[in-house]
Amino acid sequence: MAEAKPFVSCGQLFDLPDAFDHNPTSEKLFNAAMNEALRWHAARCPEFKAFLAGCGVADLSKEYLPEQIPPLLVTIFKEFRLISVPEKQVKIELTSSGTGGRRSAIVLDNRSYRRIWKIVDSIFASLGLVDRGRRVNYLCFTYDPKVAGSVGTAFSDKMLTGLTGRRSVFYAIRWNKAVNDFEFDLDATVKKLIEFSRRPEPVRILGFPAYLWQVCNRLEEKGLTLNLGKDSYIITGGGWKMHKDQEVTKDFFKDRIERVLGMPRENLRDLFGMVEHGIPYVDCEAGRLHVPVFARALAVDPETLQPVKDGEEGLLYLMTPYLSSYPSIALLTTDKAVIEGNCPCGRSGKTFRITGRAGLAKHKGCAITALDLLK
Repeated sequence: MAEAKPFVSCGQLFDLPDAFDHNPTSEKLFNAAMNEALRWHAARCPEFKAFLAGCGVADLSKEYLPEQIPPLLVTIFKEFRLISVPEKQVKIELTSSGTGGRRSAIVLDNRSYRRIWKIVDSIFASLGLVDRGRRVNYLCFTYDPKVAGSVGTAFSDKMLTGLTGRRSVFYAIRWNKAVNDFEFDLDATVKKLIEFSRRPEPVRILGFPAYLWQVCNRLEEKGLTLNLGKDSYIITGGGWKMHKDQEVTKDFFKDRIERVLGMPRENLRDLFGMVEHGIPYVDCEAGRLHVPVFARALAVDPETLQPVKDGEEGLLYLMTPYLSSYPSIALLTTDKAVIEGNCPCGRSGKTFRITGRAGLAKHKGCAITALDLLK
């Protein structure tokens, strides 16, 4: 994906063949790409430029380390429409899949759209999850993108169902005209999964884990276990949301999937992603979320925004230069996380674990002052 000025380093970064080959060259490209993105957004989004200046980043002729770029707090995208391209260049607008309150709304231009498709393909191919020569039956515990195209999870699943050939795609969260809302159709979903299990093609299950848990409940109530086989995969994402009372540990979840659905536990991969950030962080075979070369993840002290040591808990701080449409290149999340290295799978780079959610009232630093600057 060769790109001209001002995105030469970005183009080279996104062309790297292995999403997890962290080395001095990839790190140098990432640093340069972040500076390209920083200058782009500062020149095109006045609110972001004011935010940077308020945090002491005013001289944009300098080269900054990515960690020196002050992060925006993720909740700012619920309050403001920040954009770095003309409205006519917006290709798609996505919203978060939150279950209550305001939802974040972000936009992608053609450049960002092309980049994220390439990045997603690279990440999943580097994990051995791309096989377009094989047709697969998909069961998606998310919204049908034909009806809910602007919801971030629907957009993500549209991408993920393109990692293989498609025999059929079933969306379990369906539009109910009677109540004018989406509903999870448990009975239809169980019936469809049983039907898929009897066919020769592998199955890929995508989406919210709580709904898959309910499917396992119903199958066990019926006294049924399935045999989806070694070529089937589950990619969970979106968390447990309104079903926190059902949430279980990853190991317990995998034990049940192996027993009830008849597939290897290492084929259950969790995915962490945010519509405000866009990069998917995906489990390897060892069950750890890997940071690709296209991003960087830190755990930081919420008071100082300084990184804590690997193995210590802090607020998750994410960086990526792929976005040209809105200035979310450095993002402070409301998730608590622990950064780790030396994954048993042998891939280089860092991994992280999400350990909980943080309370907004305690967040300090430049990320919070953004709200004041923009009012």
